[in-house]
Amino acid sequence: MEGSQPADTVAVGDQPSGDAHTCTAHKRKIPPSSADANLGVHIANRLVEIGCTTCFAVPGDFNLLLLDQLLKQPELDMVWCCNELNAGYAADGYARKRGVGCVCVTFCVGGFSVINAVAGAYSEDLPVIVISGGPNSQDHASNHILHHTTGFNEYGQQLRAFKECTCCQVVIQHIEDAHMLLDTAISEALLRRKPVYIEVACNLADLTHPSFASPPVPYALKVDHTNTASLEAAVDAAVEHLSKAVKPVLLAGVRTRPARTRAAVLRLANASKYPVAVMPDAKGMFPEDHQQYIGMYWGAVSSPCTCEVVESSDVVICVGGVWTDYSTVGYSLLLKPEKMIRVDNNRVTICNGPTFGCVVMADFLEALAARVKANDTGLTMYKRIVLPTTEPLKQGDGEMLRTNVLFKHIQHMLTPTTSLVSEVGDSWFNTLKLKLPPGAEYELQMRYGSIGWSVGAVLGYCCAERQSHPDRRVVACIGDGSFQMTAQEVSTMLRYGVDPIIFLINNGGYTIEVEIHDGPYNVIKNWDYTGFVRALHNGDGKLWTAEARTEPELESAIAEAVQRRGQLCFIMVVTHRDDCSKELLEWGSRVAAANSRKPGGAGSHH
Repeated sequence: MEGSQPADTVAVGDQPSGDAHTCTAHKRKIPPSSADANLGVHIANRLVEIGCTTCFAVPGDFNLLLLDQLLKQPELDMVWCCNELNAGYAADGYARKRGVGCVCVTFCVGGFSVINAVAGAYSEDLPVIVISGGPNSQDHASNHILHHTTGFNEYGQQLRAFKECTCCQVVIQHIEDAHMLLDTAISEALLRRKPVYIEVACNLADLTHPSFASPPVPYALKVDHTNTASLEAAVDAAVEHLSKAVKPVLLAGVRTRPARTRAAVLRLANASKYPVAVMPDAKGMFPEDHQQYIGMYWGAVSSPCTCEVVESSDVVICVGGVWTDYSTVGYSLLLKPEKMIRVDNNRVTICNGPTFGCVVMADFLEALAARVKANDTGLTMYKRIVLPTTEPLKQGDGEMLRTNVLFKHIQHMLTPTTSLVSEVGDSWFNTLKLKLPPGAEYELQMRYGSIGWSVGAVLGYCCAERQSHPDRRVVACIGDGSFQMTAQEVSTMLRYGVDPIIFLINNGGYTIEVEIHDGPYNVIKNWDYTGFVRALHNGDGKLWTAEARTEPELESAIAEAVQRRGQLCFIMVVTHRDDCSKELLEWGSRVAAANSRKPGGAGSHH
């Protein structure tokens, strides 16, 4: 697919996250348009064309007529969620797999509810199309005060709010402008890899217009262009710098997600023979079975020996890294800019030297791979110091299950068709230590870090996999505190027949917050979690539940769950409140130190 289309256009519709090229049409047939095609049907056709064949929605009176029209497109699956926040998280999860997601809500009470999830998608560089029903087009000049609004007789509050967390906003109040505004918003989402906001007046969705009468002209969108002279200068400077390096390292960050960029990183790795580490939010974006892969670089909480290799290197090529207080472990990294060649979106910076603009990341990596000289010194050093990994000893029948034993067994159940989703919290640190088999996928929300994200994201990811890779299965690790935020969306999973294996880790509170700053607010009410999920099931859907308090119970539950394809498997595991990974202890203390800096100094930022 990559080599068959022009390199300066973009399309969506295949994973990973849609770094495809020319979007002519989605592979499934779009019903032909006709003289009576209306705005809502046209929106549905456009979504299907770009590969977004599921829309997550919550009905409300301002979007009901629009939902009626979306239902007319047989290739667009509508998933009705319990609330707008979860619907937004589901669109986020779907976009991670399919390249673009969509959520449809009503005005104000729906839009303001979904906005946290949309902000997360913005932070994580995910194209999510937010469609909101809006007031009747005649109301804008009426001086009316409408229900669901904040009580003023102008209706721009929601639009202004979404300007803070979307890259493009359009309000469709006139049918004549609808075609142009819709295409403007969707193209911006695909090009900039950010959410967009589309507001549709509630009385326009079933109106026809000549611009909808024939199938829309396919998308062929121009992406950022590389300036040839700037590219050559950047590659020359990088090659000169690397030729003097003794033990260079390649470090991949989260903005290597697009398919072409991942392929370019792999090409550079193969050509250079440098050791390759990934930042934590980029786990799974470089094959972990590759002979040059040395693990995760996350400062003091890195994979064994990875930190030492990266921080002792004289040159680190960092591709697509995003440096926050979380990813820098409270700004405590020893890796400094003067030792880095930073390859960012449309920019290359050579250590503390020059910066070259107008250079597309993948273009630079491919050009550098063609000229770089192989140097495996860093990889040799890593192999000299790395120790074989060990597993925790087997526990006795009556001994309380330990967290490291839980994840030992999760490691054993991973296959090339597993997609592992980690909730915010100690699950981050435990899942990041797992080794992904070839083909396995991994997702977490590190930059935004909104607890409860994973429940909706699992729904969205499962819906995307069912359409494109039905042989795959999602495994999710969710803490009890996070689960209580968004638990009701398990009901939607049961309603639509998706079959993840969910590990509910019951340790009695917000463990990640405990290790940053403890207090009585980190203790939560204990639920009968399996009983709760069975109540959501209520005799409708395919569900299997289990509880595990010991290692033998866990082994039995996992063995049963992996056999139950087609059923949502919910396994509650009980661990001690203070049983967390050593990495969380270290990370939490460093982040706490960064949070508690006193006024008067700028602090040490990466």
